[in-house]
Amino acid sequence: MAPHATDPATELRVLQRNEWDKWYGNLVRGFGGVPDPAEERELWNSLTEFGRSLAVWDGEDCVGTAGAFTFRLTVPGGASVPAAGVTMVSVAATHRRRGVLTSMMRRQLDDVRSWGEPLAVLTASEPAIYGRFGYGAATFQLNAEIDTGRVGLSVPAGTDGVRLRYAAPADVLGACEALYARLVPARPGMLQRRPGWERLALLDPEDGREGASPLQCVVAERDGETVGYARFRVKPGWGVSGHDGTVVLKDAAALDPAADAALWRFLFGIDLTTTLSVRARPVDDAWQYLVSDIRRCLPRTRDALYVRLVDVGAALEARTYQTPVDVVFEVADDFCPWNAGRWRLTGDAKGASCARTSDAADLALSVRELGAAYLGGVSLAALAAAGRVREVRRGALAEAAAGFGSTVAPWLPHGF
Repeated sequence: MAPHATDPATELRVLQRNEWDKWYGNLVRGFGGVPDPAEERELWNSLTEFGRSLAVWDGEDCVGTAGAFTFRLTVPGGASVPAAGVTMVSVAATHRRRGVLTSMMRRQLDDVRSWGEPLAVLTASEPAIYGRFGYGAATFQLNAEIDTGRVGLSVPAGTDGVRLRYAAPADVLGACEALYARLVPARPGMLQRRPGWERLALLDPEDGREGASPLQCVVAERDGETVGYARFRVKPGWGVSGHDGTVVLKDAAALDPAADAALWRFLFGIDLTTTLSVRARPVDDAWQYLVSDIRRCLPRTRDALYVRLVDVGAALEARTYQTPVDVVFEVADDFCPWNAGRWRLTGDAKGASCARTSDAADLALSVRELGAAYLGGVSLAALAAAGRVREVRRGALAEAAAGFGSTVAPWLPHGF
C-alpha cells in the first residue's frame, strides 16, 4: 500500500472532517467550478464516508480527491454483494500527469481488498480513464425523448384497476422506498439504499430545474397498497401552434405490468405537454413494448455502471449462472496482480465455486472484460468478437457466454 503519491511533493492521506470543504472545492473545480446548490452540497457532505475517502495534498492545497461509498449491489441470482462505490474522483489541472490519479486508484483498491469487498463500481465522467485500472462498462441506460402528441400506448389488462393520486414527494417517501427495496433483488446492478440515501430521491434545488416545476409525485395504488410511483417535473412551453410542454421524468418504479402501464399512461397524458423526457432507464424498460411508434421516442443508450473485480474468486462465487458452467479463465490483471492467473469457475443457477487452478485455460481475458460481463448485460461472445476474449478450448466461449447472461438487463437506478 503506497503511503504517498508518485510525485514526492504531494502527500496522500485519508480525509479528515475538517478538510472536507477544501476537498470538495477541488472536486467542484475539477468539474467546471460551478458551485453546487447548498441543498446538494449539504447532502453529499452528510453522505461522505471519511474513513473511506482519500485526499492528495500539495502543501495546504488539496489537488486530488477520491471516495468510496459502502454499497451492496445485486448480482445475477439475486444476492446482494458488498461493493465499494468509487466516487468524488478529481485531480487539479495543475497536477495532471504527475501520478496523482494512479496513486489514489492504487491505494483505494488496496483498501477495498483489505475491507473484504470483492467489487468496486463507479460511473465515469470520462470512460477512457478507468479501463487501465481494470473497470469495464457493465450496465447501460436508456434515454428517450418521446413525442407524446403522436405516440400512443397499448396497455395490458388490469391497468384501469390501478388508482393514481398526487402526493407530496416527502409525504410518501417511506412507501416509495419500501417499494424500491422490494425490487432491488430482482435486477442485477441495483443498489440497496443505506440510511440517508433516500434523501437523494427528494433532491430538488430550484436552480437545477432548468425552468421546470418543483418535483411532483404520483403514486399507484391497488386495494390500498402502493404498487408504483413516478417522480417528475413539468416544464411549460408554448409555440406558434400552442402548448409545447415537457414532462421530465426523474424516476419511476412499479411492482407489476398493470401498475407500470398506469404510470406511463399518466405521464403520456399530462395536460399541455407534448414531450416526455426519459433518462437513465433500464435498456429493457417495458414502455418500449407498449408504444405505437418507437421511432418517435428517439431511444438511445449510453454507458452507466463500471465494474471492477477486486477479488476474482469471491466475486465469481457470489453470483449464479443461467446455465451450467465449468470453465478455466486465464486472467490478466496488471494493476491488482493478486487476481492474475488461472481460475476454475464451476456453477449453475443454484450457486458457484471459483478457485485457483493449475489446469489448462479455456478462456483468456483481462479483469476488465470480466467486470464488463459480470452482471450479465455484456456478452462474453461479443467481447470475443472484439478480440477482448480469446477462446482456448473450443466450445468454452459459448458455454461461458450463456451462463453469464441475465434474464433482465442490469441497471443502475441512480448515480453516486
